[in-house]
Amino acid sequence: MSRIANTSQAEAWNGYEGEQWARSQERWDAVNDGFNQPLLDAAAITETDRVLDIGCGAGRSTLLAARRAARGRALGLDLSGPMLERARAGAQREGVENVSFVQGDAQVHPFDTECFDAVISRYGMTFFADPVTAFANLHGALRPGGRLAFVCAAEAEANEWLEALASLEGILPLGGFGKPGGPGMFSLTDPDRIRDLLAAGGFTGVDVQRIEVPGDWGADAADAAAFLLDSGPGRHLLSQITPPEQVEARQALTQTLRRHEADGAVWLRSSSWLVTATGSGTGRS
Repeated sequence: MSRIANTSQAEAWNGYEGEQWARSQERWDAVNDGFNQPLLDAAAITETDRVLDIGCGAGRSTLLAARRAARGRALGLDLSGPMLERARAGAQREGVENVSFVQGDAQVHPFDTECFDAVISRYGMTFFADPVTAFANLHGALRPGGRLAFVCAAEAEANEWLEALASLEGILPLGGFGKPGGPGMFSLTDPDRIRDLLAAGGFTGVDVQRIEVPGDWGADAADAAAFLLDSGPGRHLLSQITPPEQVEARQALTQTLRRHEADGAVWLRSSSWLVTATGSGTGRS
């Protein structure tokens, strides 16, 4: 792996967080797959494009991009070794040959200049310690006139999974969980901040549109509650309370999620920003 600037993120995504996502790849895809088509349509990927997928995780969005760029190529970049193992295995299993995966930090990764036609990301753009440097690095990797498209979380209160966790405020030490800021999932909840950061990174024509889709969080309320609380953030919160309180939290969250049960699943609305922009100029910023 090349130089790492975001060391705390590298630790998390090569520790429990990354291992949990890798183990639960199909479940996280069930949560987030509704964003795939809007993202890929916004990127306007053509058959011969060279596509870069930032924070590609277990490779779902990268493989979909590679299929659209059937005579081009797709490269997935992520900090997480465990997730990239799943991505490579998935590409081999599905017979997708025009794709590759690299472990690295997009903020400082030494991309070739102007070597991609499109840069995409499904929830991978919010973890940079220095987002301006990161976006400038990505801008340099994108050809002039190339397309940037990514999905990032909108304000926490618009997301039903976090609303469900917030119902446990008297049990879990939620503190500032879900508050905007960064680096982290909610670092780009302010559209004006997104526009400013991308402009500082060299991009033009920035557009930010809200998209909302339902995600499948589990077979029933108990299953979904266990999945939420066994994820990285949930596990961290549980570790700060006593075993009896942990039982209480699981029971309370299960009860909260029952009203979201329908058609054999627990459906929770995710609200996100679909961000698009265009590369401009020549060379690195």
